[in-house]
Amino acid sequence: MSDTDRPEVAEAPKQSFELGTGPGRVLVWFYGVFTVAAASRTIVEMVRGFDRAPLAYTLSAVAALVYGFITYSLVRGGEKARRAALVCCAAELIGVLIVGAWTLAEPAAFPDSTVWSDFGMGYLFIPVILPVTGMIWLRRARTVAV
Repeated sequence: MSDTDRPEVAEAPKQSFELGTGPGRVLVWFYGVFTVAAASRTIVEMVRGFDRAPLAYTLSAVAALVYGFITYSLVRGGEKARRAALVCCAAELIGVLIVGAWTLAEPAAFPDSTVWSDFGMGYLFIPVILPVTGMIWLRRARTVAV
């Protein structure tokens, strides 16, 4: 009989780790607020005149969806949700960097700003800080959960 066959040597259950606890609670709050802010802004802008700046308004809608998914993942918890949120935070950071650089390089393409314009300057640069903070927390959460 090997060590793995004995019941007393069986693997201990993994410690559960809630993503929305501790510092994760602050992330849930920020992502929740940004979900509501981006979605509200997008709805108002699209109703008032989508044809005025369709690219900017579509990008704001994408930001709202990303924020909403990350919020949901953080609240849901678990390893799959953690990995999904980590991928979304990375995609969000890439989006903020691309859109931020694009709005500076070609301002004419954006007659109206987006959540990610100028690297989130209209939102105190939180859109560029939030995904970095989220990725750090989600990486830490992995080391604690394993």
